Amino acid sequence: MSDVATRPLFDLALEVGPPFDLRHPDGTGRYVFHVTGGTFRGDRLEGRVLPVSGDWVRVERGHARIDVRLLMETGDGALIYMTYRGINTIGPEHRAKMAAGEALDPASYYFRTAPMFETADPRYDWLNRVVAVGLGERTPTEVRYAVHELL
Repeated sequence: MSDVATRPLFDLALEVGPPFDLRHPDGTGRYVFHVTGGTFRGDRLEGRVLPVSGDWVRVERGHARIDVRLLMETGDGALIYMTYRGINTIGPEHRAKMAAGEALDPASYYFRTAPMFETADPRYDWLNRVVAVGLGERTPTEVRYAVHELL
């Protein structure tokens, strides 16, 4: 039972506004990002991310701990609350490249999350029992995830 099996759940693309910067002079502390929108698409669900979502990032030495809360609306009108925590190692050198409009090589940093879901819609009740993993990628204009269900 040592093998971990997954299947794709959806791809997620988030648009974020500029951060509220609550960091200390040494660079540690917190950023708060307003997630202004986004989309998700997979074989079993698709839709949009509503602009009442956000990311509370705790910056530590060498990595950041992310704490994201999203309200998603499926194409058929169901509301899904998605939360995830995770780690990324996107550092100052990566942020400088993004500020210059450069793309980052996803192999140059670690960006993983552990999503959970809540919904009252019976069509998507199965999501209430899903544990997932997200593989993140940061671009100059958005945050992208490949979200996989753990089987």
